[in-house]
Amino acid sequence: MSKRKARPQSGGPGHGGGHMMMGQQKAKDFKGTLWRLLSYLKPFRNRLIAVIAAAIMSTIFMIAGPKIMGNAITKLFEGIYGKLTGVPGAEIDFGAVGQLLLLLAGLYVISSLFSYIQQYLMSIVAQKTVYQLREDVNQKLEKLPLKYYDGRPNGETLSRVTNDVDLIGSTLQQSATQFITSIVTIVGIIIMMLTISPLLTLISIISLPLSIFVIRPVLKRSQKHFMDQQRSLGQLNGHIEEMYTGHQVVKAFGHERKAIAQFDEVNEELYQAGRKAQFISGIIMPMMFFIGNLSYVLISIIGGILVIKRSISIGDIQAFITYSRQFTQPITQTANIANIIQSTVAAAERVFELLDEEEEIPESKVASLTEAKGAVTFEHVDFGYGKDLLIKDMNIDVKPGQTVAIVGPTGAGKTTLINLLMRFYELNGGKIKIDGIDTREISREDLRTTFGMVLQDTWLFNGTIKENLAYGKIGATDEEIYQAAKAARADHFIRTLPEGYDTVLNEEASNISQGQKQLLTIARAILADPPIMILDEATSSVDTRTELLIQQAMNRLMEDRTSFVIAHRLSTIRDADLILVMNQGKVIEQGTHQDLLEVDGFYADLYNSQFSKTAAV
Repeated sequence: MSKRKARPQSGGPGHGGGHMMMGQQKAKDFKGTLWRLLSYLKPFRNRLIAVIAAAIMSTIFMIAGPKIMGNAITKLFEGIYGKLTGVPGAEIDFGAVGQLLLLLAGLYVISSLFSYIQQYLMSIVAQKTVYQLREDVNQKLEKLPLKYYDGRPNGETLSRVTNDVDLIGSTLQQSATQFITSIVTIVGIIIMMLTISPLLTLISIISLPLSIFVIRPVLKRSQKHFMDQQRSLGQLNGHIEEMYTGHQVVKAFGHERKAIAQFDEVNEELYQAGRKAQFISGIIMPMMFFIGNLSYVLISIIGGILVIKRSISIGDIQAFITYSRQFTQPITQTANIANIIQSTVAAAERVFELLDEEEEIPESKVASLTEAKGAVTFEHVDFGYGKDLLIKDMNIDVKPGQTVAIVGPTGAGKTTLINLLMRFYELNGGKIKIDGIDTREISREDLRTTFGMVLQDTWLFNGTIKENLAYGKIGATDEEIYQAAKAARADHFIRTLPEGYDTVLNEEASNISQGQKQLLTIARAILADPPIMILDEATSSVDTRTELLIQQAMNRLMEDRTSFVIAHRLSTIRDADLILVMNQGKVIEQGTHQDLLEVDGFYADLYNSQFSKTAAV
């Protein structure tokens, strides 16, 4: 992924692990996808011309070989035949034969040199093309809205970015040069065969349209199965990725058999699609060999008759038979490459589907939040994930420096409110303003760097603890990192680790406890020092004593800055300046802790359900 401006963000909002699987489908537009893929080669036109030129030169020197070899055989035959028939002065001209063989060796060396040049240039073209394709995919992933990731398994997207792009790269690298060489070889061999015998050439050429006629329906039929194969591979990757990252949950709930059964089902689909694709496409090669052998037999019989009638020399017929075998080989290669192209176009279509996904609304930056004070206003905000609105006519006014607690039952819309604040989703109606500026008039980067997020679901990457903390601030010094860790009460446990701040966390950060991971994300947010903080149950994974220490650090962190705190344990937000009580997407109550208890409404019921009524007073 391309480098972004670092944000004090412990992870995105809950993705839920959507399981939207793609249905069975075949390539919707084979020709359109192929031309679109070829359009990526346009910037490398000059190199491609050089590749074609090298292929032509390599082929010319290569196809001249059988003719020269035929001449050498003719020389040998004439000398031997002359001696056997008693022709006066008949002898084998070893000098001429030697010169022909030396010339032949030189031609093959030069042919190999041009072949190397062709492969070298094509490798550059292929790698740069795939590089650009990866860049486009990467940039697209940065522009996709959060709802795209919420609605698809991560493994499915990963399969498109890795497997499908790699397949395109390997096809360009290996098959493109073979295709060019095969086409040039076919043309060159036809020309050489015409110089030897137009009749025999006609017999050979007849096999070409016959081959195309035979394999065309096979190619069409295999196309669907190649598409199914790539789709099933994406599903399998998605399932494996989910089962691997959530293996503890799978084991805890005893779902091993269900997970294995689902794996077997998808794996069976992949097997069936791959088997059918390879079986149907595998028929092409035997059919091509059969047609080629029929042509070979006819050429041998008719050629033998022509030699007996002295219409053609024995060396020429030997050269022609060699050409006929070489003529079949590039046709077979072309058919095999067409096979590969079916799979490649199927992969390219999946990549282009990703590139054609609806992007986030383009930026319309007209304002900057480099020195945000922290005033936040919701004006008649409407929002829904689908057609039905979850939030209707929400109005909130938060003053700079206030601590705002958001409470409510599960599904009330608390996290949704944060998603809208960070502009992870676009509003259906209304406005959200920061310091009086509509967030849609601020670049997403400026907006999101204004916020620091500490979420219940921690996010740490594979790297040292120091690198994970420094993610919160570009150019952070070691001293700043240590001070942030101390403020978050993380410094002590970090220094007790074998490598201290240089301890490497694995990809899941499973070599430290959940509570320790939470402390690191809090330290990262403290290091970032943003004007607005978002805390989503930030202390939910730590013990009571550590929670008190973190709460003290949080109180200092939240001084003189606007803070949004999502809380389920209402004891942690008694001192909030404003408590927003949400239910079914609406703010049904708001005020201070004491004010809401006096109202004796929804908040009071929530609070009293956690504490005794005597404690509430």
